[in-house]
Amino acid sequence: MWGSFKRGVADPTYRVHGGFHWRALNSTAGPATLAVRPLDAAGLVEAHAWGPGAEAVLDLLPDLLGAADDPSGFQPANPLLAELHRLRPHWRLGRTAEIWDAIVPVVIEQKVTGQEATIGIRSLLARHGQPAPGPGAGLGLRTFPTPEVIRVIPSWEWLALHIDPARSRTLVTAATVADTLERVLPAEPSLADERLRSLPGIGIWTSAEIRARALGDADAVSFGDYHVARDIGWALTGVEVDDDGLAELLEPYRPHRLRVQRLVMYAGLHRPRRGPRLAPRTHLPARRSRT
Repeated sequence: MWGSFKRGVADPTYRVHGGFHWRALNSTAGPATLAVRPLDAAGLVEAHAWGPGAEAVLDLLPDLLGAADDPSGFQPANPLLAELHRLRPHWRLGRTAEIWDAIVPVVIEQKVTGQEATIGIRSLLARHGQPAPGPGAGLGLRTFPTPEVIRVIPSWEWLALHIDPARSRTLVTAATVADTLERVLPAEPSLADERLRSLPGIGIWTSAEIRARALGDADAVSFGDYHVARDIGWALTGVEVDDDGLAELLEPYRPHRLRVQRLVMYAGLHRPRRGPRLAPRTHLPARRSRT
């Protein structure tokens, strides 16, 4: 369920170690390290937390694990979707502890290859993130830099982090209203898309990805993604579709359209890949991560 929060095998905010899933998180009370052991034979989840935000993230643990998600009403007629749903009867959409922890990686992932996004995220965490509290630091975990830190990173530093001006401007803009977003988006989720897309640099794809991760919005489809429409169309109909075709295909599944996207993704279903992969850009300077 937390797979959508992990970025590569060496994500500095996420580790699987000693039977626990370890995450470095920001919360309204401060940074925290959270360690969660999945359900045991007795149906219990074991969790521990450290740092100023420890109590806050433990209080939010049910939501982080998807307790607020309500899949009732999702009864797919498509035979493939019905089978994928049957195979994951307990799967739920989780959310982040803080809106900001979703905004930062999503903006860095805008309009670039996965490899380039991973480089940018890791560089930002290495240079400006903080070691996670408690045992998280020993595992190499780091929290995303706070809005206050993001606002004062100079333009040349962003280039050294392999994050271009368009994405860095969006992050700085979001950082100036981070407190407001943190307060109003969970309180009025129906207006979250409108509020997010009112910010320069945040469009339909970025808004959907933020809402999916930060709010567990079950209807936040990643329109505008290079692969999503083609892969879902191919999986459900055998034919690739564009965003307009995807919107038509998913319309009967409102307000659960993201469930369709995630079920197809988790099943590893995608159209046959042909031709060379898109190469990362090479005109931005790179900085070696310090250890």
